Amino acid sequence: MSPPSTPPTAATTKRMKAVRRRGTRPELELRSELHARGLRYRVDTAPVPGFRRRADVTLSRARIAVYVDGCFWHSCPEHATVPKSNREWWEAKLAANVERDRKADRDLEQLGWEVVRIWEHEDMAEAAARIAALHSARIDVV
Repeated sequence: MSPPSTPPTAATTKRMKAVRRRGTRPELELRSELHARGLRYRVDTAPVPGFRRRADVTLSRARIAVYVDGCFWHSCPEHATVPKSNREWWEAKLAANVERDRKADRDLEQLGWEVVRIWEHEDMAEAAARIAALHSARIDVV
């Protein structure tokens, strides 16, 4: 589902382009927590060569792809909002983001990867603990 053709304003486009793709505060916190637990990982890489959706953190040996999702851009059930201006365009844009996320999840899972989605508002120490436990379980099996 692609957004309607009515684009946002030039100012909105400028703000959208300024949003960091990697190195956000929640992502840095998670990486720090993972590193403190002795886990080593790759940052902003495609889990599988040629895969179009880059994971924020990839633990290749355990085949774990971690995405730290922003509440606005990925429609968090707790904090999602839709701008009032150009509402139809934004609803379609955000719905397309969510559908793209689900497709990436399905595609990676079919290839034997475990996908972990973390909301930006989550406690990153708890998220890192979940990932570390999953890593241990998958390494023992792999």
